[in-house]
Amino acid sequence: MADRVVRDEIHRDILIPSSIGTLIDTKEFQRLRNVLQLSTCYYVFPSATHTRFSHSLGAYHLAKTLCDSLKEYQPDIFHEGDDELVAIAALLHDIGHPPFSHLLETPEVFATYHHHEHWGKLILESDDTEIGPALRNLLGESRFHRLFAIYRGDDIHDGIPIPRFLKEIVSSQLDVDRMDYIVRDERNTGAQIGGFDIDRVFRALRVGSDGGLYAKAWGLPAIEAYLVTRYHMYHQVYFHKVNKLTQSYLVSMLKRAKTLHESGNLTLGAKLTAMLTNQNLSVREYTRLTDADIIVAMDDWVEHEDEYLSKLASKMKNRRDFHKSIRISELNAEMAEKLRPKLLDLLSENGFGEEDLITAKISSRGYMPYQEGIKLEDGRDVSEHSVLVQSLIQSNEKILIFIPEEIRDSCEQIAREIVKPTQTSLARFAHP
Repeated sequence: MADRVVRDEIHRDILIPSSIGTLIDTKEFQRLRNVLQLSTCYYVFPSATHTRFSHSLGAYHLAKTLCDSLKEYQPDIFHEGDDELVAIAALLHDIGHPPFSHLLETPEVFATYHHHEHWGKLILESDDTEIGPALRNLLGESRFHRLFAIYRGDDIHDGIPIPRFLKEIVSSQLDVDRMDYIVRDERNTGAQIGGFDIDRVFRALRVGSDGGLYAKAWGLPAIEAYLVTRYHMYHQVYFHKVNKLTQSYLVSMLKRAKTLHESGNLTLGAKLTAMLTNQNLSVREYTRLTDADIIVAMDDWVEHEDEYLSKLASKMKNRRDFHKSIRISELNAEMAEKLRPKLLDLLSENGFGEEDLITAKISSRGYMPYQEGIKLEDGRDVSEHSVLVQSLIQSNEKILIFIPEEIRDSCEQIAREIVKPTQTSLARFAHP
């Protein structure tokens, strides 16, 4: 197998050595072509249909680029072959994602539930996959297990130290995974938030005497831009109200399908039956699941005799008759709990059921300086150097409430009486 060059929309040319090609060409990695990076976000941003496949290639490219940069400034920083292991770790970090990515990573959907990182480990260790044996053949037994030690963040393997920066390249506040998905998601959603200079961030990074990454002081503006871009991507894209609503629809639709199937009122295909009902799902069965299985089934469910399943499938299929959000800002969990009984009464009075009161939680932890924070060369966190970064530390949590459009005005009136927001807050929501 020859080396190849992949043309990427973000990073332009990505060089794939023949050895890495043996991993990419396995059916488990190719499956990622059919797993959307942003699940239902395309209902808001129609071009957001990029996949875990392209993102994984991008993370691999950035890991190689960062390793090369570190070697340029600190030539002896890597133990022999560790730079290749880090790049492979970045390439395969998403191999265990379920259909629709994080959205369906829940026991509400999977009868056999594992976090995607655990599924990834099972897939890579299995002899019943193509990628497991391919990875062992490429690395050999010792380096194969060192790869997993890097994933875990171990300090040592087979008597050879594992510096902390190896894990940090793959998973940290400033890892290649985050940097790729932020710029890729921004490009594909058209968010135009501003972006940041990845190359400048990389040029500023060094490995300290403690084995961890730190940034030169002159790199602070680029790191600020990265953190601000990340903040706005969460609030403008990932937490968009329609994205949260369609996520709720999809999970509710699959839960309803599971209930109907178990009561004998819905026939499912073999793959969805395995996903929703098999409590001993095998690695081979898991790796056969893609977004397409759900999308195809959704077409049939639009015409199903069960009104609730049909309604949810129709909303997703045709993108219409969506619930609307209550236009009152900063509802918290306590406020939502006070509102719930009165809203349920109003729903009932107007012929709607409890399922028509949909809530979604938005929880943003912000930048966390004391949990895998980003350090500068004097050892202090970037938040201690930057007022801008300091402003991103505070966590934010609020509740979105969705109800049928026909009764939104009435629901908002009840909400205002209970929550009593200020006139300033209400003025922001004067127009639908």
